[in-house]
Amino acid sequence: MKISDVLRHKGSEVITIKPGETVSTLLALLAEHRIGAVVVSADGTTVDGIVSERDVVLHLHSTGTSVLDGPVSRIMTSDVTTGSADDDVADLAGTMTEERVRHVPIVDADGRLTAIVSIGDIVKHRLSELQSERDQLRDYISH
Repeated sequence: MKISDVLRHKGSEVITIKPGETVSTLLALLAEHRIGAVVVSADGTTVDGIVSERDVVLHLHSTGTSVLDGPVSRIMTSDVTTGSADDDVADLAGTMTEERVRHVPIVDADGRLTAIVSIGDIVKHRLSELQSERDQLRDYISH
């Protein structure tokens, strides 16, 4: 199975934030969309970084509440693991596990942002696959 299969069910909407926006604005986006990470993009099509709720917590702990008024660029991860729609689901899941990342932006061949997948999206897709296989086996056995 390919990441494109996951995206067919999940959709390809990506919430982005500009690097100069404040961390407080980021928190509002995370809460509004009930998500755990946002792609940082100056133009909405390139991946400049990624910032998660974990990044906010780590910087709140080390810096204090002043981080809330600072720019997202100060706390984002710049070295972002990305994937493509053609990637194998199991391979990307392995990469996410090895690199300890929970969100991977999906880019096209030109590097343009097209979607984002979370480890939760991948687990949900795999569970759906397993249930479908179980149902097919049950139907096969009962006939």
